[in-house]
Amino acid sequence: MTPDVSPSLLDLIGNTPMVKLTSFDTGLCELYVKLEFQNPGGSIKDRIALSIIEDAERSGELVSGGTIIEATAGNTGIGLALVGALKGYQVILVIPDKMSREKIFHLEGLGARIVITRSDVPEGHPEYYQDLARQIASVTKDSFLANQFSNPSNPAAHRTQTAPEIWRQMDCNVDAVVTGVGSGGTVTGLAEFLKEKNPSIQMVVADPDGSVVADAVTKGHYNYDGGSWLVEGIGEDFIPDNLNLSLTDDAVVVSDKEAFRALDILLKKEGILGGSSSGTLIAGAVKWCQKQEVAKRVVTFVCDTGNKYLSKAYNKSWLHDNDLSEKTSSGDLSDLINCRADEGEMIAVASSDTLTTAYNRMRSADVSQIPVIDDSNLVGVLDEGDLLMTVSSDQSTFVMPVSKFMTTNLVILQKDSTIDEVQRVLAGGKVAIIFDADKFLGFVTKVDLINYFRRLA
Repeated sequence: MTPDVSPSLLDLIGNTPMVKLTSFDTGLCELYVKLEFQNPGGSIKDRIALSIIEDAERSGELVSGGTIIEATAGNTGIGLALVGALKGYQVILVIPDKMSREKIFHLEGLGARIVITRSDVPEGHPEYYQDLARQIASVTKDSFLANQFSNPSNPAAHRTQTAPEIWRQMDCNVDAVVTGVGSGGTVTGLAEFLKEKNPSIQMVVADPDGSVVADAVTKGHYNYDGGSWLVEGIGEDFIPDNLNLSLTDDAVVVSDKEAFRALDILLKKEGILGGSSSGTLIAGAVKWCQKQEVAKRVVTFVCDTGNKYLSKAYNKSWLHDNDLSEKTSSGDLSDLINCRADEGEMIAVASSDTLTTAYNRMRSADVSQIPVIDDSNLVGVLDEGDLLMTVSSDQSTFVMPVSKFMTTNLVILQKDSTIDEVQRVLAGGKVAIIFDADKFLGFVTKVDLINYFRRLA
């Protein structure tokens, strides 16, 4: 084997690069990010997955042909599924239902069995993801519960690998490290190594708004009040056993909107496609840097790749639905429109396009109706009901033009119409078509109206 060829993909875990960010206002400080998405499984969690599995093999807890079980927000699961697949283990993963579908697809591709459970219940509830994982492990033969929240192999991976890499890459000159808390292993492992090298290094937690960790760090106590957040993989409603609070120095609370805004800048200005927790870390690091009165060298992480969040963090519709869009409110029905036709966001067909073209575009955009636009004018609408009735009786109609099957009797509302008028249209089984004078703005569907009421809650 030549020096530039690795005998296994597992040998490529770790030794990720460090990059200095220049597009954020960090005051007197310099901000660096360690690109953990360059691990084979696409996240920092590959490190602990390998450490946990190999330590379990050495101790005999994990036997040949055994089954690895874990409660995970996705990335630890991907790491475990990757290492498990290469080592010949079965993997069962219990995942909260707010996780991105890209993570689910990745896990299924690796051959893991996925158990989706509720994300809105506390510890002690039978559907709480950790409790459910423990229950599954108790009835599964030759099972090993990875238990990332309490397993000492988790912080050990960062103490022996990640932290020495940072120390070397920063030329033994680092003043603070900003990290999130999911299982607690990252901040604990890093601190154990780095504070031994330099006790003045500050360990800062960037915590989603609603999580309890920031209060535990800064106040010494916490009270979970049912808060929730949209970033994945960090933030907790309890303090994990692997989090040594005595090794933390400060904490910064970051809203979802701040996190997703940081991701947008990170991609557009730095060219880095980061996952949602990376937005929390970078926004938190920037906030912390701006408070400093002397220059400091600060390190944080791009924890995982944004390829796992394309349907969420990088999806304008999802951002709009969750009130994370940068658009300003107009105070009329245009605020309810998920994809604006007048701004080029809406998928459409021409009346001369075939039903096959319409079907393909509806599938790719995951919509149930599509506008028919000729010369910038709305001339009709084709919905999945029309399509189904047409092709179920005669499959040859797939090659016929949309004009023969579209609905032209349209119910149009001006943007200054009322919510009650929208509800009446939707109750009649139609989509609400919104105009500004003679300009077509877009559709308001039942889901759009539900999202509107949810944002008011």
